[in-house]
Amino acid sequence: MQEQMLEKKTQGVVLSKKAKGIRSAARISLGVLAGVVLLGAWSAQAQTASTSQAPTPVPGTQNSDVPFAKKPRFGTQAPVTYDNKYEFYGGINFMNFQAGQDLPKLMNLAGGEVLGTWWATPRLGVGAEWRGEWGTTPVKPNPYFNGRALVNLQMIMGGAQWRGPKNQYAALNYHAYAGMAHGTFDHTTNSANVPPVYLPQVGLYSNGNGFVSALGGSVDINKSKNWAIRLSPDLMLEHFGTETRTFFAISGGVVYRIGKR
Repeated sequence: MQEQMLEKKTQGVVLSKKAKGIRSAARISLGVLAGVVLLGAWSAQAQTASTSQAPTPVPGTQNSDVPFAKKPRFGTQAPVTYDNKYEFYGGINFMNFQAGQDLPKLMNLAGGEVLGTWWATPRLGVGAEWRGEWGTTPVKPNPYFNGRALVNLQMIMGGAQWRGPKNQYAALNYHAYAGMAHGTFDHTTNSANVPPVYLPQVGLYSNGNGFVSALGGSVDINKSKNWAIRLSPDLMLEHFGTETRTFFAISGGVVYRIGKR
């Protein structure tokens, strides 16, 4: 009898210890769960606070320096400051021209253009450029040659560039360049298949140099702080004959900005 009672007491103690162990484990589990929940809530609150307190991006700084700053969907990824000291432009150029004062029609020239600019101030730049143009022109009726004559112009000009309205996406520039052009008008007439002729008899200028000027502007569409796409129309003035004549030209290409003023 005593043994049975002792066995029951022992079982009761064991069951009591198991129950206490289960309750303790449950409390610990609940505590850990509550801690995880509180930690997650605190972390979310801290992230929200950091995002809401992130400073507004300031022009001239990198967006990556601003915590949680979003990159713009349009425009450039980095602010365009226009504080570059040098600028280089290269592109293709189209121009109409008259290779002789007595020719009945204008001709079309195509070629390349390279321009280098030193920005002395945020607005004023000093530029030097080369343009090379090639094309063919009809000639006036003559007993020597009645095909299309090949013409080449090599132009060297210098002048000023003025930076106008600008923002993060684009800039408008104005320029005025002047210099000399060397014209070669006898490529075809002096070829092996055509006997040499006196150029004025077919309506062409004689080979030589003449005054040339480009007055116009350009629109730079920014790709980044250093790179832009340029479209540049010009009013061209030339003086190969006895008078100054005006023509139209347009070029398109790429701008690269380098250095810091």
